[in-house]
Amino acid sequence: MAINYDEIMKLESGPWTVTYTDRETMLYALGLGLGLDPLNPNELPFVYENGLKVLPTQATVVAWDNTLLAKSGVNFIMVVHGEERLKVHAPLPSEGTIECRGKVTGCYDKGAGKGALLLADTEIRDQATGQLLITVGMTIFARGDGGFGGPAGGGPEPHKLPERDVEKAIAYRTLESQALIYRLSGDRNPLHADPNFAQMAGFPRPILHGLCTYGNACRAVVEAYCDFDPTRIVEFNARFSAPVFPGETLETQMWRDGDVVSFRTRIVERDVIAINNGKAVIKG
Repeated sequence: MAINYDEIMKLESGPWTVTYTDRETMLYALGLGLGLDPLNPNELPFVYENGLKVLPTQATVVAWDNTLLAKSGVNFIMVVHGEERLKVHAPLPSEGTIECRGKVTGCYDKGAGKGALLLADTEIRDQATGQLLITVGMTIFARGDGGFGGPAGGGPEPHKLPERDVEKAIAYRTLESQALIYRLSGDRNPLHADPNFAQMAGFPRPILHGLCTYGNACRAVVEAYCDFDPTRIVEFNARFSAPVFPGETLETQMWRDGDVVSFRTRIVERDVIAINNGKAVIKG
């Protein structure tokens, strides 16, 4: 079924509510690989309920919902997650009840045989107070849905990385079981767990969730430039460029210009960029 531009631009989802506890917050951090050294005083606060810290990228899993994509009419098998964007209005609490609403914000036709871009935002609010906490944005590349007659724009321009030498680089080795842990936070796509399904999708084995790599990059920026204080992250945007296999080492390379940290994440073993054109805005 071809995309109907007028209809897809009207798509909304929600409101839906999610209640989560410190258990989900700690599980998310463990899914990123935090706490591998239980004696590390900088990482323990992300996986221990005494003074629990929350990475803002946890918003991508607590507000997980596929409703807009399901309603869009795109060929789901041909969909690729292209970009993720995060704007922090207030810190995500370590536990609580949130209200979420999603809407399509853009749809661009790259031409017949070239696919389409679908942009969507999800607003996360504190249910009790109505305070806007975080806006999560994503870009989906629908490879099989071009040529529907919509606008030909290309969506948001990618953030340009500095051309000078990398200033800081932090590497974390992922666990062979990383995807099996991370998927317990919400995204149970068998692509990340079932070897047979992964092979049918064209991969030799299950791949790591792109949002796990995204959270891993946020972890690196928080360590390198925020003194392990995740509340200093104001925005966190990135483009996905290659899949990661659990067990590989992720090196996030960074540059700082004022309150902007540019970054990309390299798969060390294959010298391949997994996340590119990253932009984090920090405060303090």
